[in-house]
Amino acid sequence: MSQTEQFDVVVLGSGQGGKLLAWHLGRFGKKVAVVERRWIGGSCPAVACLPSKNELWSARIAHLVRNAAQFGTQTDTVKTNMGRVHGRKEDMIDREIAFHLNAYKQSGVELLMGTGRFVGPKAIQVALNDGGTRLLEGDSIVINVGSRAAVPDIPGLKAARPLTHIEALELDYLPSHLIVLGGGYVGVEMAQAYRRFGSQVTVIEPGPQLMGREDADVSEEIRGILSREAVGVLLNAKPVSVDGLSGDAVAVTVRTPSGDRKIEGSELLVATGRVANTAAIGLDEPGVELDARGFIRVNERLETTAPGVWAIGECCGSPQFTHASVDDFRIVRDNMAGGARRTDDRLIPYVMFTDPPLAHVGLSEREAERLDMPVRIAKLPMSNVLRTAATDETAGFMKVLVSAEDDRILGFSMIGSEAGEVMAVIQTAMIAGMPYPKLRDAVIAHLTVSEGFGPLFANVPARSM
Repeated sequence: MSQTEQFDVVVLGSGQGGKLLAWHLGRFGKKVAVVERRWIGGSCPAVACLPSKNELWSARIAHLVRNAAQFGTQTDTVKTNMGRVHGRKEDMIDREIAFHLNAYKQSGVELLMGTGRFVGPKAIQVALNDGGTRLLEGDSIVINVGSRAAVPDIPGLKAARPLTHIEALELDYLPSHLIVLGGGYVGVEMAQAYRRFGSQVTVIEPGPQLMGREDADVSEEIRGILSREAVGVLLNAKPVSVDGLSGDAVAVTVRTPSGDRKIEGSELLVATGRVANTAAIGLDEPGVELDARGFIRVNERLETTAPGVWAIGECCGSPQFTHASVDDFRIVRDNMAGGARRTDDRLIPYVMFTDPPLAHVGLSEREAERLDMPVRIAKLPMSNVLRTAATDETAGFMKVLVSAEDDRILGFSMIGSEAGEVMAVIQTAMIAGMPYPKLRDAVIAHLTVSEGFGPLFANVPARSM
């Protein structure tokens, strides 16, 4: 049995929130160890956020070049070199790894590459990747093990060895026909990207709309954007079986209201949701409870059901965004020091990085209806924003929800150029409790996308007395 090594804090998993917490504590003199089984820095810089946005940007460049004649620039035949696309992404990942290793060195935090599991209330046994084991005990333990792509139980699917977002970003060749199972955010982003690289793409979505959590008008606008780029979209199409092998020839049989159909392609990407990485890490040892979906049960302070054990990020059901994990870090950091920060009073925005992007913060129209909350709604087509007349980025719209009882902004959705940056202005106004007429009447620089706030908020219906 390995000799027990004592630490102030042991972090299981090196994702965004956990590594930031470790580096912070290390810089303040705490003895900290981080256990990571595969990716230095976690999935975000290695296989998720940064790599995907890197390739999405390459796809946007390919799209712009193919359409350069629209803007007066003549080009010869355009062809995407997927090997170079892949290489550009790998170069970025190498830089990220070097940054992370230096951050560990500078903070004094020990990084152990291996698989960790609880063997006691606050004891983690690590099977090191290069052989051997170590036994770590911490005054506090932070679980930061993230989630992975779900692979649904569809006959023949696992045998077909489908791609997840990880393998899709490792392709150094162009699929002739990519089939995407799932019309959520990841599936839609990847579908548009590979279509722009030159693949034929078909998205299969079992539900009645893409991005099932979004308002119907948002979903329909994105569907129209994809359709205009010749991305095939099948709605109300339930996969019932899969034949063949992804990377060779694969076929998906779907059940639709009009009967069964077989979709044949070369590669198959599964993008149907996420599963927490909470199995086989010994959570019964400290008494950490899971919810019905397998995510760690935490309170609003991010404490688990076991004393001295915290959880951060996707594994405990936090919104599946890196920026939410960063805020989890701040909450745990302050609460470890005796603070009283909470998760139930924060405003979490998100962006889907299609082109144009979708950005949202706060209440949606469908949520307001479900809560029976009276709101005033205003919309503005992006074609009414003068900036788009110059750039030909007229697809999409802005939509705002304002309280029916006062002038507070409750929610904002936007599909359009620079949507994420524009949304940050609305988020700031919401955090400050700013009444919407302040933005309506603000003097905003011309020609900018944010200039659309004036006509958007001018469309807000008057408050009924």
